[in-house]
Amino acid sequence: MTAPAPTSDRPVIRLRPKMDTRRIRHGFPWAYANEVVTDRRTKAMVPGTIAVLEDSHRTPLALVAVNPASKIIARVVDMDVSAEINSEWFATRLARALDLRTRLFDAPFYRLIHAEADGLPGVVIDRFDDVLVIQPNAAWADARLDMLAEAAMAVTGAHTVLKNAAGRARSLEGLDDVSSVLQGAAPEGPIPVPMNGAIYMADVMGGQKTGLFYDQRPNHAFAAGLARDARVLDMFSHVGGFGLAALAQGAASALCVDGSAPALELATQGAAAMNAASRFETRQGDAFDVLTTLGQEGATFDLVICDPPAFAPAKPALDAGLRAYERVARLSASLVAPNGILALCSCSHAADLSAFQNACVRGIGKAGRTPALIRTGFAGPDHPLMPQLAESGYLKALFFRL
Repeated sequence: MTAPAPTSDRPVIRLRPKMDTRRIRHGFPWAYANEVVTDRRTKAMVPGTIAVLEDSHRTPLALVAVNPASKIIARVVDMDVSAEINSEWFATRLARALDLRTRLFDAPFYRLIHAEADGLPGVVIDRFDDVLVIQPNAAWADARLDMLAEAAMAVTGAHTVLKNAAGRARSLEGLDDVSSVLQGAAPEGPIPVPMNGAIYMADVMGGQKTGLFYDQRPNHAFAAGLARDARVLDMFSHVGGFGLAALAQGAASALCVDGSAPALELATQGAAAMNAASRFETRQGDAFDVLTTLGQEGATFDLVICDPPAFAPAKPALDAGLRAYERVARLSASLVAPNGILALCSCSHAADLSAFQNACVRGIGKAGRTPALIRTGFAGPDHPLMPQLAESGYLKALFFRL
């Protein structure tokens, strides 16, 4: 069906001749700069401008947010080219996202908005009870941040809204790195977050990303189910994601390793809040160095989890990233007790599941271990995957019995 003609004098951008329009019509949410006629008028558009995307025959395809400074020059915000991007429009999308989360979870701790898959391209909102942390990672959302924040408060009943400006995505859009309090008052300290029976301390003001990684929730739960009476090693632990979940399910001990002293302090506070401090230890240091040292010490664990940062955030880093994943697998496999479990995770967009799995298996093999893959995990349902956008399926978690 042909989209209706624009009903306003909105600016227009146009796809180049012979560009395949089916991707947009079938739900792909982006148009790249090399797919669009970038004349002087288009290049002069203010980043975040709402425009109508047309094909080369001037047939309207979608309403898009334009950023001439980005390789993703157009992000689809609505297939209805007559839609008005106002408070009501934001509220409708937020309410739909909230409905899903309230069906999924019995407490208000989750990712509320996961960008394109929730109809708000480039926008991430994590909820910590009555505190919302927004990452407006696209120029169109950054320009309408006050409207978005007010709509989010109205829909959720939250009292505080924070802007988190950290991360590579904003720099790619030409946006600032200044975080701020948009509504309400900044929390006076870390926020306790109950999840999988554990208690995590989320530093929403100064912590990594929005303060906590909700995406690993189902993988934390699976690992914790294997952890009763186990000695657990949680590498790249941040605030204790896998380690604290394991303690909550009866692990004999958990050692959390991270390069960040503040993150480990939050993990320690979480263990104390769970009355599990006596079974909990931390070690700060470079993960590769710590893995090597533990091997030299002859340490072994029944359950080892490695959840590193993105070693391959983009295609140019893919080869080096896969070598790093292989090295993690080799070093960590040697620490797993006979018949123990090794979990290896990747949040790299550029490394697909097959490439990541192959790197892990090579590393395990080089450690002289024989793996059996018992589970492949992905992000939780509050991080919905947009089928047309492979990049939204970034998280992989492989569980091996060695």
